[in-house]
Amino acid sequence: MKLEREYFEIFPLIVPADTETTITIRGLFDHCRFRDGAEYEVTYYPKEYWDDHSRRKTFTVRAQGDALVIPHHFQEEQEHVFHITEDVDNGQKPIGTFYVYSLYSDLFSRRPYKGDVHMHSYYSDGRESPAYVAASCRKVGFDFMALTDHHRYAPSLEAKAAYQEVDIDLRIFPGEEVHPPECHTHIVNFGGSFSVNELFKNDEQYRREINGLIDELSPLPPRVDPYQYAAVFWTFEKIREAKGLGILCHPHWVADRRYNIPQPLLDYIFEQQPFDAFEVLGGVPVEDNNVQVTYYNDQRARGKQIPIVGVSDSHGCHQRDQFGHFGDVYTLVYSPSLELQDIISSITALYSVAMEIMPGEEPRVYGPFRLVKFARFLLREYMPYHDPLCYAEGNHMLAFSAGDREAAHRLAACKGQVDKLNKKLWAK
Repeated sequence: MKLEREYFEIFPLIVPADTETTITIRGLFDHCRFRDGAEYEVTYYPKEYWDDHSRRKTFTVRAQGDALVIPHHFQEEQEHVFHITEDVDNGQKPIGTFYVYSLYSDLFSRRPYKGDVHMHSYYSDGRESPAYVAASCRKVGFDFMALTDHHRYAPSLEAKAAYQEVDIDLRIFPGEEVHPPECHTHIVNFGGSFSVNELFKNDEQYRREINGLIDELSPLPPRVDPYQYAAVFWTFEKIREAKGLGILCHPHWVADRRYNIPQPLLDYIFEQQPFDAFEVLGGVPVEDNNVQVTYYNDQRARGKQIPIVGVSDSHGCHQRDQFGHFGDVYTLVYSPSLELQDIISSITALYSVAMEIMPGEEPRVYGPFRLVKFARFLLREYMPYHDPLCYAEGNHMLAFSAGDREAAHRLAACKGQVDKLNKKLWAK
């Protein structure tokens, strides 16, 4: 953690654009407190500037008690930098550099929520129980999650039921990875109110509906298999009927020495866009993700508006290999709340980015430009406060699922801590 975050607090951290807002910077310990009545020099830099005059300005602020109170007009949507020094006998003593972000009203009214919507338990090809996966998600800083076992919806309900006796802040949503019969395409049903996999058990009805769709959707491009596209279309329609989010999964995952989805089919899927969101980052090798990101960028350049998610597709909560990068790849959604339909509608309205935070590497963020810039700020300035709160709750969830009934009291003490943090860091 940077010394500024260790020694000081600054609030609010997120402010409305084109509005005057007062920020407060306070020293937390005796060795870093501001001296009441003392003058400090503040040099202000906007990250975005349009001429030399607007690039920076310097002014003096007198401490009020142990804090600096700075009213400022935060122009446009961008990051703002405040560098603070104090006059001493031998020159200027640096105090610290502090950062604030201003947002336009559409984004300012939302909050950033971290989540993973493609993971597996031991009910398919994962290693751990649903309860363990859910608690581990909270430990790594997630606000929401969904377990999506192959062919199975019930494990996601088990994850939620494991904590029905306690009041937790992690939102656990239903989900499954859907595999239409004889279809190569993998699809995630996130949040749907019923299982789509279960519908395949009535094979006669499924085949009848697919045959009807083949006639309805014809003609198709020459190299697009009619059954394959009809199965994909049908699955996304059923997920929407369940009020879920249909996610197109890892098309460039190399399985059996070839990409998961034939290129002509993938191109037609993107032309028609029957899916709700694209898994631009998945739990696949770096090369495969690189191809998926490039394909996404190419589609964007063609004018496509493509909602995206990033997922770990993890098969174990302690794995960082070809079976997924648990906690390292996820979705950041800017949403009015953690309610399921708010999360889904925010993703479909293009208010999400895909995060790739590999150990020992510089973070990579993908999505719309303004959302990526804000996400980078949040990684530096907000997540160091947010994630430890989640970690504590996740540990208590693990203890509870292991049979420690006293953990319920500790979970109650954790309740609402992230919400309290957000109320402090977002301007009123």
